[in-house]
Amino acid sequence: MRDLIKRYRNLLLAAALLIATLLLYSYNLRQKDATTFFERAVLTLASPFQSVIDNITDGISDGWQHYLWLVDTEKRNDQLEQENSQLHSALQQVEEFRLQNERLRKLLAFVDDLDRPALPAQVIGEDVSSWARTVTIDKGSRAGLRAGLPVVAAEGVVGRIIKAAPNSSRVLLVTDASSAIAAMVQRTRTRGVVRGLGAKMSLDYALRGADIERDDLLVSSGMGGVFPKGLPLGKVSGVERDQYGLFQWVEVSPAVDFSHLEEVLVIVGEDQ
Repeated sequence: MRDLIKRYRNLLLAAALLIATLLLYSYNLRQKDATTFFERAVLTLASPFQSVIDNITDGISDGWQHYLWLVDTEKRNDQLEQENSQLHSALQQVEEFRLQNERLRKLLAFVDDLDRPALPAQVIGEDVSSWARTVTIDKGSRAGLRAGLPVVAAEGVVGRIIKAAPNSSRVLLVTDASSAIAAMVQRTRTRGVVRGLGAKMSLDYALRGADIERDDLLVSSGMGGVFPKGLPLGKVSGVERDQYGLFQWVEVSPAVDFSHLEEVLVIVGEDQ
């Protein structure tokens, strides 16, 4: 290709100069009000070249404008993506506030039904190892809390405080193996003791002939002086009666979902 250009360099240069001259001359003629026959011939001769030049010029102009439009569109898309990300984050925060307000409304309604002074607290830690089932809340002795106080949620009993530091407290969950709460079957008033089994609980000392069925609700009986009477503990998830045993075996699913526990109430006063 280079050899071809070198060989016909003079010819190509002469053709380019001729085309440029014709185009310049034709442009000047277009500015006149009247033209001669010779001038019209020049215009006719230069017209194809002028058309080609115009098309090339228009193409370059359109391409440049299209390029600028694409650059501007890319910048605008980046800006819109950033704004969309910010709005999505704001919506997530609003949704989190909505869910928190809904949980707090349930807690407030629970306090009204409880009719006892209670202090709200946030769950800030948990220990669900094989040997302990506890959570840590963000209120402690400076807020008037002490060991032995019952802790509840809108769904039911959570557990009781076993240790109070100045700004936090450890709560023993009802599912812990060392937890025991006096309970009764709400439907039949059959009494027993709910003990922790880790993930679930059991109702101990329920006589073999007692009427207990699956999905029966267990509530605190008020015995022992720790938990007020009538607080939900869980539902019966399984019943087995041995032919010769004195008591029946009753499995209980806790009323509270401890894997999603965030806000609790500590009952700090006696009946009003």
